Amino acid sequence: MYVIGKEEADAAREVIMSGRLFRYQGGESQTERFEREWAAKIGAAHAVAVTSGTAALICGLVGLGIGPGDEVIVPGYTFMATALAPLAVGAVPVIAEVDESLTLDPADLERRITPRTRAVIPVHMNGLPCDMEPIMDIARRHDLRVLEDCCQADGGSYRGRRLGSIGDGGAFSFNYFKIVTCGEGGAFVTDDRAVYERAVIAHDGGCAFWDQGLVQNTAIFAGVNFRLNDILAAIMRVQAQRLDGILAALRAEKQALREALAGETAFTFSPVRDPKGDCGTALALLFETPEQAASFLERTADLGAGLGSPINSGRHVYTNWEPVMNRLGAHRGDLDPYRRSQVEYSPDMCPNTLRHLARTVFVPTSATRLRQELLALAEGLRQAARQA
Repeated sequence: MYVIGKEEADAAREVIMSGRLFRYQGGESQTERFEREWAAKIGAAHAVAVTSGTAALICGLVGLGIGPGDEVIVPGYTFMATALAPLAVGAVPVIAEVDESLTLDPADLERRITPRTRAVIPVHMNGLPCDMEPIMDIARRHDLRVLEDCCQADGGSYRGRRLGSIGDGGAFSFNYFKIVTCGEGGAFVTDDRAVYERAVIAHDGGCAFWDQGLVQNTAIFAGVNFRLNDILAAIMRVQAQRLDGILAALRAEKQALREALAGETAFTFSPVRDPKGDCGTALALLFETPEQAASFLERTADLGAGLGSPINSGRHVYTNWEPVMNRLGAHRGDLDPYRRSQVEYSPDMCPNTLRHLARTVFVPTSATRLRQELLALAEGLRQAARQA
């Protein structure tokens, strides 16, 4: 959580005191207002507010028509939910390499395409934009749908366009750890009305009963319940107003750290596919070897700044995705998408990903850190670098 305060508390209290906690109580709800405002913020025609980033990915895949027999390419560095979402709709995730930017490697994406591939989920990890131009080119040539996973990159952009507005749809998370938050929540955005209506049905199996005009042209099918409540939506309306200010503060601190460390030779800065669109949530330092990165982390352990290597992030590294690696795609075998799939996994199937992760050290940024604290952090990093 970056910035939250009295305004969010006031917004939540107003909803509670009104007694209108449910989005369907007549008139325009806080949830509907947030959906309209978030779509406008991202630059998309439609938005569906949901309970999590995982729910946004699942609804997005349903909206895009992905299902049994399909393969969906995902990167080997992302929260496991990116790989679980295809399984939730009956498809199978295929894991691809990331490059030194720690985002999906377009060349490996193309190598992983098979006759069963229907979609790709590029993940803008740690606020870093994927190289969307070649990814979109590959997708168009192979007739693939593109669902952007923006769960760690709320508000980021690529070449002047907000992340989530470039592909066929975008999924966002408002979890406690994200750039903007209501504790737990998410949203799916798209420009395609048909995709939007299918996502609406997927997120609310009872939507046909509320008579809100959200679904106009799509036959109702069996959905579930990923509805967001109006308390969380009211908080998110305030958080969305804070978004650009939070991003500006994070980007400014990241730039200050880059400038302070620019002369060091122990590491380089990891490449960023669009520095202007980078959310700035962390400065990534790239070392020549994993051993050098590990040694640097040992020397900076006392700084108290939360430095870490993505190789140690557990649930974000494909080798730790137990249900995926063990091909356990459902609670019953007859529902398991792997039952009809030949996709196999091994711990060493993405060696470049593992090496890039192990060579990288993240320096987290803060939207509220004092200038003197930042200068002290930079000095500590410089001293550790010169001890190499």
